[in-house]
Amino acid sequence: MTSATVGAAAAADDQAPVAEPVAGPGHRRRIRHLLGDLAGGVVVLWGAATLTFISVHLMPGNPAVAYAGGIASHPSKSVLAAVIRQYGLDKPVVVQYLVYLGNLLHGNLGYSASQQMPVSQVIKLNVGPTAELTLGSLVLSWVLALVWSLLTVRRGRVISAIGSGLEILTASLPQYWLGIILLEVFAFHLGLFPATGGTGLQGLVLPSLTLAIPIAGFLGQVTREEFESALEQPYVTSARARGMSDWGVRLRHALRHAVLPGVTLSGWALGALISGAVIVESLFSRNGLGNTLLQGVTQQDMPLTIGVVLIVALVYVVATILVDLLYQVVDPRLRSAGQ
Repeated sequence: MTSATVGAAAAADDQAPVAEPVAGPGHRRRIRHLLGDLAGGVVVLWGAATLTFISVHLMPGNPAVAYAGGIASHPSKSVLAAVIRQYGLDKPVVVQYLVYLGNLLHGNLGYSASQQMPVSQVIKLNVGPTAELTLGSLVLSWVLALVWSLLTVRRGRVISAIGSGLEILTASLPQYWLGIILLEVFAFHLGLFPATGGTGLQGLVLPSLTLAIPIAGFLGQVTREEFESALEQPYVTSARARGMSDWGVRLRHALRHAVLPGVTLSGWALGALISGAVIVESLFSRNGLGNTLLQGVTQQDMPLTIGVVLIVALVYVVATILVDLLYQVVDPRLRSAGQ
């Protein structure tokens, strides 16, 4: 082929229209996966509402008393009868269930008799403190797990054994017992933090530690195993051969691969933290969804109980989807594999 022919072909290529990118099978596969996650999330929300509805109805006692102002108000039989008719408690349970599902589909969470306001308003007032507590605890648990792994993994047999043993110990600590110990030491004896009802950063430290320490133990265990495996990979050996320091190798190469199993657990961890908030908010007398849920259950406030459970389930579903997307960001191999 002559140079003139090559030049003409190149000119023709330059003038040819550029094809628009077409979504490949990997892109469509990711969309189907996301739609599957959303469908699964809807099923989880429906299951949470259904199971909570059944559980509240199986509890002993008369829910009409809660609507009438609670046992302390000593409602008369005529008042209870009026409340039962007003809220449809005289209808079959199946009918009550279908009516409640219909209200949920229209965004109506109902009215909280114990709080004397709509459930949506109760949630709005209490979601902030719980979000602050759970997100702060999740960040703190990751910090504790990563720092401990960086300090103890492959630092000698004794130090590695101590690090692994402490992770197992902290993961098995009951949160209620841990919270009492933290209160006894840092609030009552040392007086460094408020015992109950604290606000601001100082009042957040002990509740966050109570939730974060056991979760950090779980995250540390899965991170440690992957960390040790990453330090044995050829790219680590190559980085050391180029003169990179030990800390540089750990932070720039091994750490990114070590956090992958922990990232998949972050959705579960967030759900566990919100569940633990029921205990912690009660123990430290903090406002929040956990304490509100406890009040709803003890007072048989069905709309409030189901409303809070649905919000917690919704957070868990959204967190699971976001973690799935984050996993692909942290590990680009997943994106390239799907293309």
